[in-house]
Amino acid sequence: MCVFCEIIKRKSPAHIVYENDQLISFLDIEPINEGHVLIVPKQHVDTIEELSDDTLMGIMGVAKKIVAALKDIYGNEGYSIMQNGGKFCDFGHAHFHVFPRYDNDGFGWTYGSEEKDVNEEIAKGIRIQLESNL
Repeated sequence: MCVFCEIIKRKSPAHIVYENDQLISFLDIEPINEGHVLIVPKQHVDTIEELSDDTLMGIMGVAKKIVAALKDIYGNEGYSIMQNGGKFCDFGHAHFHVFPRYDNDGFGWTYGSEEKDVNEEIAKGIRIQLESNL
């Protein structure tokens, strides 16, 4: 059983901040900044494509409320929300990170050194695929 499923089933401890029938939210044990929260769907999937729209919208609604709570508590001027899916989902169970951000907090994106294209052909290909999936 995965670590998040163990938390959901109360077989492993966690500092829970919110829970409903679709999701559970608790403090990350390796926070980027104090107040770093994970939002985890109760359904065991490793990618958001497998979640219902209702569950995904529920996650984003809770994320919005967590962002407001963190601002009230910490006075941070910004935040980050992150989610990695598929083989990059390090726990094998979809989850969203929500954490307060500060100037010079050390968090940042890293990029590979190879050149990436940004052009209309790429945008058109994504538009066409989106239209066929909607």
